[in-house]
Amino acid sequence: MEYIGAVQAVVTAAEFDREPSAAQLDAIELEMPVITAEVELLDAQIITLDRPATELDARRIRRARRKVLAARRDHANQSDAGSVSGVGA
Repeated sequence: MEYIGAVQAVVTAAEFDREPSAAQLDAIELEMPVITAEVELLDAQIITLDRPATELDARRIRRARRKVLAARRDHANQSDAGSVSGVGA
């Protein structure tokens, strides 16, 4: 019977792969409103999984969808604002 063992270098991530960089953390922080809005939408949808949706549930889901769309729009506008140098450029 042969011993099957993992090679340590393959199992363990390289040193530079262990922690997110400052740029990655900044990108996550910029996307946090979108992430939060999507979690709220998911929570509203999960509530309705085990019972019929009431009018209040429907309103909660609509409000959460609007919040997700607004957060995505704001994030897209922030991303575009950084890449555009000026009008007509």
